[in-house]
Amino acid sequence: MNLAIKFLAALLFVFSSNVSYSADLQRSEVVEMLKQADKDHPANLRRKDLTKLDLSGLDFRNADLWGADLRGANLSHSNFSGLVLDLTVMVAVNLEGANLSNVSIFGVSMMRSNLRNANLSGSRVIAILDNSDLSNADLSNVKWGADMKNQSMGLMRASLKKVNLSGANISNADLGRAMLRHADLSGANLQNASLYSASLEGADFSRADLRNADFTHAKVTDADFTGAKLTGAIFKNIKGTDSARGLDLGKANQGK
Repeated sequence: MNLAIKFLAALLFVFSSNVSYSADLQRSEVVEMLKQADKDHPANLRRKDLTKLDLSGLDFRNADLWGADLRGANLSHSNFSGLVLDLTVMVAVNLEGANLSNVSIFGVSMMRSNLRNANLSGSRVIAILDNSDLSNADLSNVKWGADMKNQSMGLMRASLKKVNLSGANISNADLGRAMLRHADLSGANLQNASLYSASLEGADFSRADLRNADFTHAKVTDADFTGAKLTGAIFKNIKGTDSARGLDLGKANQGK
């Protein structure tokens, strides 16, 4: 186990080992803090325990949520655009329809979370989202690829194992080296996306738009490409083509 995995695993253990949920604030208190906040004087929710609170429909753009515990909270249709949400705890959080455009989320577990129809366009995310629902989400222009210039702790990358990305807009996204094993990307738009060296074993790309997507060095063992649009897609030096279904390389640019 490399240092990156140990780091994220340690964070998850620390926060999940506390089985009691006792929020520091109530919704009414959070609402009042947000009303009084501005850019120069943000609402101080830093490291606050907000577990299981109903905070749906709120505007958090003038809040400091660094390191806050949001496990099980209802944050659906709330606005977090442009915020730094590094080291927050968001296991099983409800962010359906939330605005998370241009946010930074680093060193976070978001497993089993609801992000259906959420807007994450332009975001920078290095987090564990395994078993989460991002169906029909906007992931256009996301920067979720591993930063190979900053890997002192080992490979830090987005983990999206068994994630539902069906119907999502993932166009122009960077998912380089991301973990997408057994992810559902059926019907998703991945035009011009980078999946360089990504782990795509067992992923479902059926009916997906993969035009001009870059799969160089990706692992596609048991992946399903049935009915996918492959015009201009790059499949150079990929692994697992023998077991990939529906992958007609004659329709794609193999990078030769």
